[in-house]
Amino acid sequence: MADKRDYYEVLGLKKGASDDEIKKAFRKMAMKYHPDKNPGDKNAEEKFKEINEAYAVLSDPEKKEKYDRFGHAGVDPNSGFGGAGGGFGGFGGFGGFEDIFDMFGGAFGGFGGGGRNNSRRNGPRKGSDLQKAITIEFEEAAFGCKKQIRISKLVKCKTCGGSGAAPGTSKKTCPKCGGTGEIRTSQRTPLGTFQSVSPCPDCNGTGEINETPCKDCGGSGRVKDNVTISVTIPAGVDNESVIPIKGQGEPGINGGPDGDLYIVINVKPHKLFERRGQDLWLEIPITFDQAALGDDIVVPTLEEKVSYKVPAGTQPGTVFRLKGKGIKSVRSSKKGDLYVKVTLEIPTKLNAKQKKAIATMAKSVTSDCYHKKSSFLDSIKEFFS
Repeated sequence: MADKRDYYEVLGLKKGASDDEIKKAFRKMAMKYHPDKNPGDKNAEEKFKEINEAYAVLSDPEKKEKYDRFGHAGVDPNSGFGGAGGGFGGFGGFGGFEDIFDMFGGAFGGFGGGGRNNSRRNGPRKGSDLQKAITIEFEEAAFGCKKQIRISKLVKCKTCGGSGAAPGTSKKTCPKCGGTGEIRTSQRTPLGTFQSVSPCPDCNGTGEINETPCKDCGGSGRVKDNVTISVTIPAGVDNESVIPIKGQGEPGINGGPDGDLYIVINVKPHKLFERRGQDLWLEIPITFDQAALGDDIVVPTLEEKVSYKVPAGTQPGTVFRLKGKGIKSVRSSKKGDLYVKVTLEIPTKLNAKQKKAIATMAKSVTSDCYHKKSSFLDSIKEFFS
């Protein structure tokens, strides 16, 4: 993943470019580096593949949204954790390499006269990827857990096994297009012979005729169903982490692989702790006497209670660190730290006896015990002198 260029950069665009800008940039770059215009140029061939890969993602609204959120980690199924919050996985490779020829109407047949082999048009295609957001507890994100999720999706028809043809029958090769799914026409121009390609009207571009479609799926080979899937959530995930589950998307087309399912994590806030990366932050109120004299206080962590010695003279807002008491990294066994910020709680609703006791104490504590206050008063005197 580290060696991949930014897809917007590949097309010479800035992030957030419009669909029209993306399409125009793709046309320009693809025309420049097309193999028919650069025969034998391996560098141009690689650039052409890179351009098409970028366009395959940025031209798809769903994939573009995931790429904008998670970067390459959002569109590569082999990337593992990464992205915002350690995002995971991706949304398929670049499956649209052949689409460029469709965009230009097969016109590249005029460059070098070779054209392309259209047999791939009806070849196996990966099923659609799916996304499901789930909300988990703070502790579940910290320690990991297993969840059973239920989603509604297309699944392979059990009656026909996904073929779309009624049991005991099979599809036939389309006689009009010979199974290519395309009808080609040629046109001579001053620039050369250009070929245009359109879907076969008889088979709707599939290359096959289904004379006896399956009654349960209507010939599509897929039906809608509610499916329960077990998801293992690793320790350390955070908000917007993405977990890929390979092969749990929608069924592939023409024997292609099934799509993938991407679980987007939302984590409920905790009543005590605030998470900052792998570190935890906690505010603990202490009393005046604890701050002045020092005391052993009980500090909660996600796993246990620990004792901590607050030193005498601790000021409000002081932060202590408890090493290794944070959250485990999703990539390793290393843990973050727990930062404890002490706040001074001032008593309220005092009775007469309590007020008198505090007043007596205040008189007995001279000004030289309050270094900050003394320094502040000295600064005021100097300012107005």
